[in-house]
Amino acid sequence: MKTKPNLSFWKLWNLSFGFFGVQIAYALQSANISRIFATLGADPHDLSYFWILPPLMGILIQPIVGTLSDKTWCRFGRRIPYLFVGAACAVLVMCLLPNAGSFGLTVSMAMLVGLIALMFLDTSINMAMQPFKMLVGDMVNEEQKAKAYSIQSFLCNAGSVVGFVFPFFLTMIGIQNVAEKGVVPDSVIWSFYAGAIILILCVIYTTAKVKEWNPKEYNEYNGSNQENSGKQDSASWISLLRNAPSTFWKVGLVQFFCWAAFLYMWNYSTGAIAETVWCTTDPASHEFQEAGNWVGILFAVQAVGSVVWAVFLAQMRNAKLAYAFSLLLGAAGFALIPLIHDQYMQFIPFLLIGCGWAAMLSMPFTFVTNALQGYGHMGAYLGLFNGTICLPQIIAALCGGSILGMVGHHQSTMMTVAAVSMLIGALCVSQITASHKH
Repeated sequence: MKTKPNLSFWKLWNLSFGFFGVQIAYALQSANISRIFATLGADPHDLSYFWILPPLMGILIQPIVGTLSDKTWCRFGRRIPYLFVGAACAVLVMCLLPNAGSFGLTVSMAMLVGLIALMFLDTSINMAMQPFKMLVGDMVNEEQKAKAYSIQSFLCNAGSVVGFVFPFFLTMIGIQNVAEKGVVPDSVIWSFYAGAIILILCVIYTTAKVKEWNPKEYNEYNGSNQENSGKQDSASWISLLRNAPSTFWKVGLVQFFCWAAFLYMWNYSTGAIAETVWCTTDPASHEFQEAGNWVGILFAVQAVGSVVWAVFLAQMRNAKLAYAFSLLLGAAGFALIPLIHDQYMQFIPFLLIGCGWAAMLSMPFTFVTNALQGYGHMGAYLGLFNGTICLPQIIAALCGGSILGMVGHHQSTMMTVAAVSMLIGALCVSQITASHKH
């Protein structure tokens, strides 16, 4: 098996650049789903159910994309066709979702239209997102893999910042941030339009700049003989999971608690900030919509904190300690949110949350892809590993309404629940068996 060559910075950059556009779409969705459905008329105790769809589509779509793309060879590449089709579909649905309340429908019908649009948006985003992780696994050697995922993490966070601040920025330049009851404001609608345009341009750039290896080159660098691997390719997902390295499962346990925490942040942040800073729970109020814009700014602050912390992470030699410490900082950030009543002082907890997010974006894939060397089925395994991101979100979403009732019906208290979950995740890092060096 030939050693994969070192790639220049710009080749590593081009491998992941389209992720910038995909992440803008994901950020717009993350920051605005609860706001959109609350505006359409959803009860706060039911909001978590709308968050079942994103991870559910992920757990269904990403293993399929991974497995199919492992077997795909065409003139456009191996992973890129799935990336392009997913992005094209996402662009169409991004233009529909925020308009669910603009068609003169009843509240229940508007929410149904929104749900269907959300389902297709999640399907297409997941289809577009997974190939970037697999491209790094396919084409980057072990020595450069941490650097490649760090670049991907940077682009991910940069895209998040753009997506998160769009509604706030558009409101600043005069686009309406309040609409009639049951209708999503223009500031949100036009944010989705802008995100859709940037997404397709970024994906076109990646498809033009990245040339995947042909089957012969791929086999030489990855040690799998496509002609003689029919039996291997037909391995079931259950068989792959049964034979997965222990690191796969140990990192997955950490992922479970961390992604549950972030699901509650995305779900309840708008309501929590509206309660804590603006002292309102009325989605039709100017204050609630202002809080919705400010949550985008806070999420952008989190993303900036993540970018800065990722630089420090790359310098830390003890990977496990860096991972656990980052998650502890994130837990502290969640715990502080309900205690701070000034909108600008909320930057502090979200910067801390960004430290945890930086570790969650890069370190699990570094641990797992290194552990998977020699196992084959990289795309299928990474698709299955996505279950450790999606499953905890589905469980957290199913339990969210009940937990909200148990903690006193205040959405701000759900940030404390997130803090406890993140803390447990940090403690579970100690179980991972890995080298102390990146």
